[in-house]
Amino acid sequence: MRTALAAFPTLLLLAASAAHAQSPSSAVGRWKTIDDATGKAKSVVEVYVAKDGRLAGKVVEILDLKDGPDPACTECKGANHGKPIKGMVILWGLQPDGAGKWAGGRVLDPENGKDYKAKLELLDRGRELGMSGCIAFVCRQQLWVRE
Repeated sequence: MRTALAAFPTLLLLAASAAHAQSPSSAVGRWKTIDDATGKAKSVVEVYVAKDGRLAGKVVEILDLKDGPDPACTECKGANHGKPIKGMVILWGLQPDGAGKWAGGRVLDPENGKDYKAKLELLDRGRELGMSGCIAFVCRQQLWVRE
């Protein structure tokens, strides 16, 4: 009995951490990406807190199968060239920038192999995430829906 009680604070901490990760005030969690041109779901990205304390995101599921179930990043340069998109980190370096907003990071578009300045903003009481990729002062927002 004593062992079970000793583990209770650890379990409580883990439960609280999991609840915070899925809370409407956090971008941490799984998001279904919606193509801004077609309106169709493309993939699932898991947003997480990286070792450096900043937000990052990786593709955990491919939903748009037009290029097959496990497409490679043929347009990517460097280390990502030819690597599977599933499992690839496409979002990194985001820091808090006000309530429900993160900025200062980068996002990789596997379709063209380019990376852009990234911003995130929680929308619709945390059920949606506006992910913006920016070049200079021109930004394009893609809607992500919480899974």
